[in-house]
Amino acid sequence: MVQGAVNWNTGMTQKWLQEYVDDWVSFYRKHTAEGEVASYIPALKEANQDHLGISIIGMHGMKIRSGDVDVRFTIQSISKVLSFIVACMQRGVSYMLDKVDVEPTGEAFNSIMHLEMKPLKKPFNPLVNAGAITVSSMLDGETSKDKLDPLLSLLEEIIGHRPPINLEVYESERESSMRNRAIGYYLLETGFLDSDIEVTLDTYFKQCSIEVTIDDLARIGLILANDGKDPDSDQEIIPRQVARLAKALMLTCGMYDASGKFAAYVGIPAKSGVSGGIIAVSPPRVRNEPLPFMDGCGMAVYGPALDSKGNSTAGIRLLRHIATQWDLSIF
Repeated sequence: MVQGAVNWNTGMTQKWLQEYVDDWVSFYRKHTAEGEVASYIPALKEANQDHLGISIIGMHGMKIRSGDVDVRFTIQSISKVLSFIVACMQRGVSYMLDKVDVEPTGEAFNSIMHLEMKPLKKPFNPLVNAGAITVSSMLDGETSKDKLDPLLSLLEEIIGHRPPINLEVYESERESSMRNRAIGYYLLETGFLDSDIEVTLDTYFKQCSIEVTIDDLARIGLILANDGKDPDSDQEIIPRQVARLAKALMLTCGMYDASGKFAAYVGIPAKSGVSGGIIAVSPPRVRNEPLPFMDGCGMAVYGPALDSKGNSTAGIRLLRHIATQWDLSIF
């Protein structure tokens, strides 16, 4: 049975936290039956709907892992945060904000309708497909390999290894993503793209196909929680301004068109992907009582059963419960 309100003043050791999180993962696993794995990308249909796992990494090395933590999956739309960060580091924040807006859309992440119905001077934000494809076009390089190399290098610096691109998923996306091609050609016609359409789309498909674990995502979340610095080495990996802008976008636009509800009920920056992953960021907070991870932490969940918005059904419920129990909300 899931634990109710907990007095964290006593017994707040890693062992106790581990037991609580194990209990919560076990309880919320039943909600995987309420969703469906993504099917519009054929390779993603192979995921196990019953999987649910979480990884939490704190500023001082504490790590809590529970559930299906060793499953590898593709990063999908979570890559949009990283490509935007890299583009800002290459081109500068001002240049990027001139090209891509930071407003929520209220529409599905792969919507074409809002591009034509509203007189856009630029895509709404870099976390929907139109904005992310625009960002991919602005990454430095003449080929998709050139464009992706800095992104993979950034990931290597954060997680300690260079993640692979899942070729099966990449080929599946490349062959099946007619909607993204339509968006890409609309962006080309309206003058938003900075590079060749095929190179841009190839870059986008490959970045979505980067393969990670929830430990990798939690580590990225930890760096963002610390405003771009590695808490172990105190080295700045992502400029503070860029890290803070990325977190603001995650809070307002990161959970597709359920971002408002997630901000209201969970209250922390997060970004989901249709493979079932969610990266979440808990910055340091000030409270009158001792609580877990007061200095901040990075969190990630994996649960490939998705709701109608494209977010993990069990993953969202698990994060909401933890955010409530540990008072993680930034509001």
